[in-house]
Amino acid sequence: MNSTDNSADITISQLAETFVDNNFVINVFNASIDDIFSDQWNRFVTISYNECVRCVNNVNRVTLIVDNNTLIIDQWGNTVTANRLRRGMTINASFSAAMTRSIPPQALAYTIQLLNSTPSYNTTEGRIINVNHANRYITVLANSNMSPIIRFNIAPDVIIMTPFSRTANISSLMPGMRVRITHATFMTASIPPQTTAYRIQIMR
Repeated sequence: MNSTDNSADITISQLAETFVDNNFVINVFNASIDDIFSDQWNRFVTISYNECVRCVNNVNRVTLIVDNNTLIIDQWGNTVTANRLRRGMTINASFSAAMTRSIPPQALAYTIQLLNSTPSYNTTEGRIINVNHANRYITVLANSNMSPIIRFNIAPDVIIMTPFSRTANISSLMPGMRVRITHATFMTASIPPQTTAYRIQIMR
C-alpha cells in the first residue's frame, strides 16, 4: 500500500470515529442511490439501505439533503463534488437523525463516501397494466421471479424510448404495452413492491 492509500485510510477512519460517538447521526452502509434531483440551493439524493447504525424504526429509505457543508469523498478518501453522484451508485453515508415526516423522510447529509464509480442497475421486462400520469408511475406485470407485479416510479428526467428509437414522454405509455425497464436494484417491501425507473424502452 502506498502513502496515498495510507492517507485515504486515515481520512476515512477519522470520519468514522467522528460519527460513531454522535447519537444524533445515523450511519448507513452499502446504500443504493435511487434518485437525484436539485433545486436552486441543494441537491436531494434518495437512498435505500439495509445496513445502518442508530436506524430509525421502519425507515430504510431516506432523501439526503446535500448542501455545501456535506463532505463527499471517493473510495480512496479524495474529496469530490456532488456532480459525481449518480443513480445506481453504492455509498456509505452519515446524516442527521432529525428527519422530516415526508415519505421518504428528508435528512441533512453530513458525509457521503462513494464505494463504486459505476452505477448498478437491474432490467425488467413486462406488460403495463396501469399508468398513473398524475403521480408519475406505472404498474407492470413483470416476467420476473421476484414479484409478478411491480410499481415503477418515473422521475421527471427518465428516458422513454419508442420501438423506433425516438424519445417519448409518460403520456406515450399505455396499458397493454410491453416494456423493458432499467431501474434501481432496490425494491420496497410494499405490495406491490416499488422501485425507480431510469429508462423505459417501449417494445410494442
